[in-house]
Amino acid sequence: MMRWLWNAGLALVLLILAVLTWALQRDPARPGYQFIPEMVYSVPYDAYAQNLNFSDGKTLRTPVEGTIPRGMLPLHYEKSDADAKRAGEELKNPFSPDSSQVADRGARLYRTFCQPCHGETGMGDGAVTKYGFPPPPAFVSPNIVAMKDGQMFHTITYGKGNMPSLASQIGRDDRWMIILSVRALQERAAKLAARPSGK
Repeated sequence: MMRWLWNAGLALVLLILAVLTWALQRDPARPGYQFIPEMVYSVPYDAYAQNLNFSDGKTLRTPVEGTIPRGMLPLHYEKSDADAKRAGEELKNPFSPDSSQVADRGARLYRTFCQPCHGETGMGDGAVTKYGFPPPPAFVSPNIVAMKDGQMFHTITYGKGNMPSLASQIGRDDRWMIILSVRALQERAAKLAARPSGK
């Protein structure tokens, strides 16, 4: 008897659920209730949505003339030898070669961006030269040793000869750190050259 009542109760529940499912069918004309409408309809305008607050109807505004994005101060130089020399006189490396963190980051960046062409020791014997790419000058060549940090920064920023501009890939501070890494390679090469032969 108890089992029969239990089964009848379950059957009744199933029947009620079936009737409710049929009775409460989804009606596109009646979307139902919205308990928190602010979650459905955004209060601010979307960037590309039409905006009646402006005469051109655009939400996304053009920056005010002269606006400089954070961290993107302009460089007032052109891609020319004259401006490269001017940069050498005017720009100074803001980082100290004595900082181990700066030296480590500069060496890591050199391996990533410079070593493929300039080689591990800066002798212009990077991997790309083995596939027909013209070798760049060695960092120990007199004209590069005499090059000031600002001029080297200009070269990394704007490129020179076969070397493309790396400004879009390497941040401004990172370029200075790479220059310190190049200076360290030059010092190492000078010490090796100054050793007496056989020692």
